[in-house]
Amino acid sequence: MTHLLLVIAMMLGTLSLARAEAILGEWRVSNGERVVYAPCGGAFCGRVESGRYRGKSVGRMSGSGRNYTGTVTDPSTDKTYEGRAEVSGDRLVLTGCVAKVFCRSQTWTR
Repeated sequence: MTHLLLVIAMMLGTLSLARAEAILGEWRVSNGERVVYAPCGGAFCGRVESGRYRGKSVGRMSGSGRNYTGTVTDPSTDKTYEGRAEVSGDRLVLTGCVAKVFCRSQTWTR
């Protein structure tokens, strides 16, 4: 009986992970630094976890599934831009824009 309860608990844990928002977790930037997105006040906040800009924000996103919108912060200048993120498998494409015309994107991986 105890074994059965343990199996059920493990299955439920796996289901809750499958339902977690795609943006959550650790992402690796092209320069090797790590960024983690975590829940924050009804949205998802990104923070640099390693490297030169450790502890700095990279913005705040709202949304669900694959598509998110919000702000993108450049940790080297602390400037914040209108932004969006799209998650596809183990890839996150983060885009920041000035006046919705001049945009720049980065692709991060898990």
